[in-house]
Amino acid sequence: MSLMLALIQRVSNAAVDIAEERVAEIGPGLLVMVCIQPNDDMALAQRLIQRLLKLRVFADNQGRFNHSLTETQGGLLLVPQFTLAADLTGGHRPSFSGAASPEQGRQLFDQLVEAAKQHWPQTAAGVFGADMQVNLVNDGPVTLWLELK
Repeated sequence: MSLMLALIQRVSNAAVDIAEERVAEIGPGLLVMVCIQPNDDMALAQRLIQRLLKLRVFADNQGRFNHSLTETQGGLLLVPQFTLAADLTGGHRPSFSGAASPEQGRQLFDQLVEAAKQHWPQTAAGVFGADMQVNLVNDGPVTLWLELK
């Protein structure tokens, strides 16, 4: 069974730096940490994109979550995050065997980013396999966990 994982944060701004160089940044919008697992595929990635674009987590005039990313014209920052698949049940060292292989993860993450950019030009992304510094201001704070099947 496929189970793409995403940790979604509504942000005032967010950025990714690699070796002290800024590689991606957004203003108000969504920062999404994405974990690719072995059975995930492009169909599931497309579903994730649609969910992210339509997710109503931005406040209306009454302060209710009634607006989506597309309605607010916000940014979308996708960051690969294999550690979301961590198994912490045995001992003190996490196991990441639930994550896709680096080759599979990189390929699907890159395809996810390209597809997201086609649907939403305000998409930016971190770099798979890089030692990234992710800076963010969580707005709210609003943090959501999504297991997409």
